[in-house]
Amino acid sequence: MTPAGTSGGSNDRGGSFNAFFEGWLVRHEHYLEELLSVQQRQESQERDLKDLISRVLSHYQQYFEEKSRLAQRDVFLVFSPTWFTSFESASLWISGFKPGFALRLVFDSVQDLSQDQSERLRRLTEETRLEERVLNDELARVQESLAAPPLLEMVRKRARRVNEGGVEEAAALATLRKALEEVVAGADLLRMNTTLKVAEILKPEQNVRFLTAATQLFLELRNLGLQQGGKRKE
Repeated sequence: MTPAGTSGGSNDRGGSFNAFFEGWLVRHEHYLEELLSVQQRQESQERDLKDLISRVLSHYQQYFEEKSRLAQRDVFLVFSPTWFTSFESASLWISGFKPGFALRLVFDSVQDLSQDQSERLRRLTEETRLEERVLNDELARVQESLAAPPLLEMVRKRARRVNEGGVEEAAALATLRKALEEVVAGADLLRMNTTLKVAEILKPEQNVRFLTAATQLFLELRNLGLQQGGKRKE
């Protein structure tokens, strides 16, 4: 996808991220194996659990950092990702998972929360909902300010009109690109910060269960998408 005003290398950039994502998925599966394995041991040292948790969180951080670099080059591609299946893309919120979903996953996967932990998680849930609402409003303002059709439809139209349009359209696209970059950056920051705050609230063995559930769900959605409609979203 190469909207007017971007360089002709969008396909190369998308291909580069696709290659990164394929390798990231392989590592993702390996981390799931580690997470499952450590839960089957009779006793696991706390330092070993903390080390695994740190490595899994760094794994997710790597994805966000790589996606951020892609967004700076071609934010339109981030909103119509070729590395996800159509099924996966249907569940996205501002180019990724909705932060509040991670909190629901905690309550589903961790059954031994203390009263203090539950209260802290409930407060975090409310704070996260407010932040999500702010980002939703920001994205809506971007669309409304340009009097555009729905965002993805506009992007698809621009992709079919690569070399058309003049200075005014180029300026409008530059404004849109900058606004979308800021919204995506805010959403990814909220995603990662929410996950890190959850990790601070949970004990190591609870974190392992939470991260196992999150990692499994990601791969289950992936597999369902592949079964339903092929490898890539067109």
